[in-house]
Amino acid sequence: MKVETALPLPKRDLRLDLLRGLANWLMFLGHVSTSVLAWFSFRNYGFSDGADLFVFISGYTSALVFGRRMVEGGFVFGTTRLFRRVWQIYVAHILLLVFYLASVHFLTNSFNTPDLVDRFNVAPLLNAPVETLTQGLLLRYKPLNLDVLPLYVVLMGAFPPVLWLMLRRRNWIMLGSVLLYITARQFGWNLPSYPSGVWYFNPFTWQLLFVLGAWLALGGANTLHFLVRSRAVLVFGMAYLLFAAVMTLAGLIPELQKAFPRALFEAFNPNDKTNLAPYRFLHLAVVIILGARFLPIDAAGLRATVWKPLVKCGQQSLEVFAVGIYLAFIGYFVLTKTSDGMIAQLLVGTAGISIMTAVAYYRSWSKRVEKSAHAHTGPPIADKSQPIGGELARPAERSAVGIA
Repeated sequence: MKVETALPLPKRDLRLDLLRGLANWLMFLGHVSTSVLAWFSFRNYGFSDGADLFVFISGYTSALVFGRRMVEGGFVFGTTRLFRRVWQIYVAHILLLVFYLASVHFLTNSFNTPDLVDRFNVAPLLNAPVETLTQGLLLRYKPLNLDVLPLYVVLMGAFPPVLWLMLRRRNWIMLGSVLLYITARQFGWNLPSYPSGVWYFNPFTWQLLFVLGAWLALGGANTLHFLVRSRAVLVFGMAYLLFAAVMTLAGLIPELQKAFPRALFEAFNPNDKTNLAPYRFLHLAVVIILGARFLPIDAAGLRATVWKPLVKCGQQSLEVFAVGIYLAFIGYFVLTKTSDGMIAQLLVGTAGISIMTAVAYYRSWSKRVEKSAHAHTGPPIADKSQPIGGELARPAERSAVGIA
């Protein structure tokens, strides 16, 4: 097959931005760790949640953007563009790590709240600061809620050869991803964490969602299009989503738990998020299929004004995600030091989402100004110390990259 035939024509899919923005908002609410705000997150109503959706969309957009770069400029050029994105994500994680650790240390000393150190896994920093920071740079040490970006760094860093092969034999690579997933679960493969344990998001299993997104973007969606229109799949999907919601709620509501046989309940609780349990993968697959069925790419409602904040947050996903993680910690601290009542929690949740949205609009405006200034001044005079070509993605592609 010709490589070019694997790449669809560039077309803006607002569904990706909308869902990524929604996932950002709901993950923030879930990370605040309060009884009220947690009920607004995905995790209480099904086996998969915002993290699963994020990894899938990241693989999809990465294949679209960097696959085109690799086709047009070759493997080396595409790889350099991918590694530049990996570096951006890595720097974002390190900056977030530093601010996170400094804030926990400052608030612990200033407000006499020693429980923050243990809750947010900052104790290793106090016991062995140099070693802990070194392990943080190596992505082995991660405070609470800082697990997602290291996973993206690893998946994106390993993506160049995978993408090059997918552009030629995408079905074989998809099969290899499935086999790696099965083998990792069977033999317990994972990466070590510091000071002990393993990665919360096992890269050997979570790669399946990333590769699935890439496979669909490079033509796999056409192969599975019949599932979107199948009435049998619709009935099964709706039933499975209902079952997943009830089973997840049973883990939170003791009275509901008693309605199910013990063996059935324990098969799905606790939810195996670390190794991406098969029922969790199936749940996201059903969500994707039904989403494609009921929300087509040309749906007029996608451009409605009410969705613009979500779309904007999805377009500036890396910045919004990092800010959301930090605000979740600040929100938790504010609630513990003031009031954890329903009104206070709703105010904290609203304030956090408002700040995240403001950051998204600011970044969008800032990039637009930089682009306009570059267009007015024209290309810079050639300088051997500065790269000339291929430094900026096409406008449609830049917005598609997001956190990918």
